[in-house]
Amino acid sequence: MIIRSGLATILAMALAGIGTPSLAQEYQADEGQLNSLFPEGKPYSPYADRNFPEQPLWGDSHLHTALSMDAGGFGNRLGLKEAYRFARGEQVTASSGQPVRLARPLDWLAITDHSDGMGLIGDMLAALPIVTKYEQGARWSKGMRAGGQSAVDAALDLIGTFSQGKVNPDLMANYSPGARRYATVWDEVINAAEEFNDPGNFTAFIGFEWTSLAAGANLHRNVIFRDGPDRARQVVPYTTQQPIGSTDPLDLYKYLEAYELRTNGATMAYAHNGNLSNGIMFPMDAQYTGRKLDKLYVEQRAKWERMYEVTQIKGDGETHPFLSPDDEFADYGTWDVGNLDLSEAKTDDMLAGEYAREALKNGMVLEVKLGTNPYKFGMIGSTDSHTSLVAIEENNFFGKHAGYEPSAERLTHPFMKNENGELFSWQQVASGLTAVWAQENTRASLFDAMDRKEVYGTTGPRMTVRFFGGYDFAETDLRSREPSAVGYAKGVPMGSDLTAAAEGKAPNFLVAALRDPIGANLDRIQIVKGWVGADGATHEKVYNVVWSGEREADSNGDVPAVGNTVDVASATWTNTIGAAELIAVWEDPDFDPAERAFYYARVLEIPTPPWYLFDVLKYGVAIPKGAPTAQQERAYTSPIWYTPST
Repeated sequence: MIIRSGLATILAMALAGIGTPSLAQEYQADEGQLNSLFPEGKPYSPYADRNFPEQPLWGDSHLHTALSMDAGGFGNRLGLKEAYRFARGEQVTASSGQPVRLARPLDWLAITDHSDGMGLIGDMLAALPIVTKYEQGARWSKGMRAGGQSAVDAALDLIGTFSQGKVNPDLMANYSPGARRYATVWDEVINAAEEFNDPGNFTAFIGFEWTSLAAGANLHRNVIFRDGPDRARQVVPYTTQQPIGSTDPLDLYKYLEAYELRTNGATMAYAHNGNLSNGIMFPMDAQYTGRKLDKLYVEQRAKWERMYEVTQIKGDGETHPFLSPDDEFADYGTWDVGNLDLSEAKTDDMLAGEYAREALKNGMVLEVKLGTNPYKFGMIGSTDSHTSLVAIEENNFFGKHAGYEPSAERLTHPFMKNENGELFSWQQVASGLTAVWAQENTRASLFDAMDRKEVYGTTGPRMTVRFFGGYDFAETDLRSREPSAVGYAKGVPMGSDLTAAAEGKAPNFLVAALRDPIGANLDRIQIVKGWVGADGATHEKVYNVVWSGEREADSNGDVPAVGNTVDVASATWTNTIGAAELIAVWEDPDFDPAERAFYYARVLEIPTPPWYLFDVLKYGVAIPKGAPTAQQERAYTSPIWYTPST
């Protein structure tokens, strides 16, 4: 308080025209700046008495081990313990026999093995009678044990048969809820999570993936529990196979509700790969079953699905060039050939039901119609790796499954191909990770941050991103080296709702990004806005709010490209362009207080080499035809929503 008083005296003397010491000439501050630096009642130390998250905790919310039917079928031989050890930063040996280690450990991990058929592949490889007494099981077991192409063919046949719902029901019953073997496998999952869970240092969530498929269209959800083994052991995972399971999300929500009622615990679900759903991930009129959307559907989905996995190996799901033709960065990691198993080709009319940005817009329309926004989700990134390895760094990419771990051959054959289309190996996206603004590295704290949507996803880099919304941010706030303190004091963080606008006020936003310490510089920060007009139609606009260098925006707000330092021959780049950090206060210039809207930040790095250039360098193979030689990795924050007061 003495320092505050002294500075105020100097300021008062200067304003009065009274001669002051030379300090008055060196320190030019107004009263607002002084109040922000030394607010009444606050201690001198800016770090004392803080009650908000101070650093992002990095993790993967979607990883598969050899327990998953498809992962094990494609050759993954690493189990739960290897996955946790790798995530914590230890070196392990991959299924292909190669040593592998992360550049930096993760803070947390959710292993989400497929609940259907969990543990089946291990028993199939062991040729146990519980499998081989069935014709399908015996055939698949023989193929997988033979190895080589026979194993690949057997795995493809198994996965294709499952995706079409044609696996022998008696065989599946042995690896479904109610079976002794299934309960044993679930115990193994819980025990491993508990062994590696180290509150304060590393968090291991208990979870699974519910693998709903509608004739090959992806409706998958991951499920995680806030709780430990005492509660998690009171249930087993929910599956899709009849008569116990279901492919309908409404039935999954019933399972989640029953868990909480039975255990007094907490759980949530989050979907992924709407881009492989052929239009049914985010319905507007009816579910894939034909059931019309109603209050029950929108309320249940909003309650249980608090996040959406917007980027991962099987494509980026923010938006699509067809849906966002004015967005120059929309075509990133695009997978738009067909559904999950390519049993049906994609058509343009399906895209609106597949991508996050369109869902965020359409959710507001449903809110007007049915009273609740079912697509009001935070945005996260995950790997969906089936190798047990969260290895998605561009120079350390171990692929989607064990068949695509590093080798001289992995760029020479397609990832998927049939009469409906083709996805090339190089189109695997080395993505993504989730950053959680949690106060502690514990299951409870991380889960609670996810529940309030204070999360963001990246395509792999670990840039630090803050995004706050309010009505009173000012340019002077940019001078603070503690934007988080200002953000929480004057606004709400990512994932939140703005209060109604005061007369004559428009929302403004404080957004800040700091580059990955071992990664690329930043190109720009954009704010993506979506809104519902007076006519009920949805709209979107991407605003460049701050960028590196001396570039100038044109009359439309477009900013020239940052440049490209990628050296293709050496798979390197330089940080001679871009900025290490960017920060801005931006006010919506097109705000209408009568219109529902959302805003989220997208942070772009400068161009860097994609993962396959490192394969080219390592193995001396050719760059795949049509493969870009540079990319701009990115982060997506959870949105902030504005809802009119009436």
